[in-house]
Amino acid sequence: MNRLIAVGAALLVILILVTSTLFTVQQTQQVLITQFGEPIRVIREPGLHAKVPLIQNVIAFDSRLLDFEAPGEEVILGDQRRLIVDSFTRFSIADPLRFYRTVGAAEVGIRGRLSSIVSSSLRRVLGNEPLLAVLSADRLRITSEIRRQVNAEAQQFGIEVADVRLRRADLPEENTQAILSRMQSERERVAREARAEGAEIGTRVRAGADRERTVLLAEAQAQSDILRGQGEQESIRIFADAFQRDPQFFQFWRTMQAYREAFAEGSSETRLLLSPDNDFFRFFRGIPGPNGALGSAVSLPGTPGAGAAPAPVAPPPAVAPAAAAPAPVPAPAGPVVPDPVP
Repeated sequence: MNRLIAVGAALLVILILVTSTLFTVQQTQQVLITQFGEPIRVIREPGLHAKVPLIQNVIAFDSRLLDFEAPGEEVILGDQRRLIVDSFTRFSIADPLRFYRTVGAAEVGIRGRLSSIVSSSLRRVLGNEPLLAVLSADRLRITSEIRRQVNAEAQQFGIEVADVRLRRADLPEENTQAILSRMQSERERVAREARAEGAEIGTRVRAGADRERTVLLAEAQAQSDILRGQGEQESIRIFADAFQRDPQFFQFWRTMQAYREAFAEGSSETRLLLSPDNDFFRFFRGIPGPNGALGSAVSLPGTPGAGAAPAPVAPPPAVAPAAAAPAPVPAPAGPVVPDPVP
């Protein structure tokens, strides 16, 4: 029984020694062997390796690219513009021994130091660049210079910086509002200029249209006056020809027109203040015949029978002169018809 316990204890001791001696290095790892706290060697090859048990320790470091995201910070550019810059950095542990001596066994320690290195490099490089360079294709050149400076400072910690990129470069909130207001004012100015140009073109077009309209109306009025004058001239010529052919008939026809205008419908209130022997009523009186007698029949001048003796009519009574001043004659209600044109 004691013999079995001794064999079991021996096997346990051997197992502990074997597990303390052998260790495995993964493909994504690199190992630093320390003895009593002092680093003695670095193992980069993956596989099964051995160490002195209970004396040597194994510290593993990641051999892959690691990410570090710097917090957003305000940077003053070369043209005194302010930008909120967010960046990220990709790095790897190139020298585990130096990394262990300067930073320690934990990867967390390098992130604080890398943050200050990246921040100082950003301020140095961006402090010499204008805003347009940061927002243009020159950003690649700027990030290359930042990566070079960060890598030069980070090598003392045993790390190698693969890349540094600007993820976001925004203006501060107050600058953003000011720029948006300025952009809005600029757009409004452009809109006002466009509206003013449109109004000017519209006024020019309307002025041209009004000018053409005035010219067309003037030409039409002139043509109308010419045609009207020609028509009146032709009318006067026709009237003159007709008057020369038969003056008595023309006088009679004009007198009939005057009668129609004076005694037309709606002119019942018209009053004529004329003497009885006025020439306007000559066709209402008898026409003297060959022997000087008065007749009541009206004969058209120039027609057959115009010289025939009309039926005798009584002469108009003589008007006795009044002893006193005559009473005033009331004004006519309608217009006074002038004498017909002879």
